[in-house]
Amino acid sequence: MLNALLLSISQLNDRKILMLLLKVVGITLLLLVILGVGVWYGLTWLFAWMNLGDGGLAAAATAAVIAIFAAVFLFRVIAMFVLNIFSDMVVDAVEARHYPDKAVSARPPGYVTGLKMGLASAGRALGYNILALPVYILLLFTAIGTPVVFFAVNALLIGRDLQDMVVARHAQDSGTGGQEMALSKAPRFGLGLVTALLLAIPFVNFLAPVIGAAMATHMVHMQRQESTAP
Repeated sequence: MLNALLLSISQLNDRKILMLLLKVVGITLLLLVILGVGVWYGLTWLFAWMNLGDGGLAAAATAAVIAIFAAVFLFRVIAMFVLNIFSDMVVDAVEARHYPDKAVSARPPGYVTGLKMGLASAGRALGYNILALPVYILLLFTAIGTPVVFFAVNALLIGRDLQDMVVARHAQDSGTGGQEMALSKAPRFGLGLVTALLLAIPFVNFLAPVIGAAMATHMVHMQRQESTAP
């Protein structure tokens, strides 16, 4: 896993990966801005409906606070959603440099499939974290319990998402839909945990989705090489 992480970081200067990074960060921030503006319009309408004027500063301040909280808590969900749509760019770049035979045989899933995967990823992230919310609240008094459970839940989810981005390019390799390429449980959890921790670090979190996708590519192909080695 450490080797996959180092290889992924070393390739951040690749043109394709830089372009993807700009897309992921740019679109993610744009969606958060749209959310903030939408909340502001919604609050303005609500204040007017309640005959309280247009809300003015109160509506703008509330919208700004909600946008900031969304940036903190929803960045991971939105960034992974966007990454799913364009993930083929980073996976292709890694395969082209390190696994050229796999790059040749790969079939990009396309934007529609990526969009479906992104929506499924966002749905799982929101659904499972909402289900785990009572546990998060119950463990607040322990100081460390809530973050431990939070990172564990999201490591499982992110690990699966990143693995599927790679497998989707090679699903035609066999009649099993590429499932023979799936990572073992421990490496997949480790992949998700590293990415989840990177997503929690300010500024580094902008790089985290791309690093995670590159790591997943290395780990999937490394595991397959080890399994087929004589």
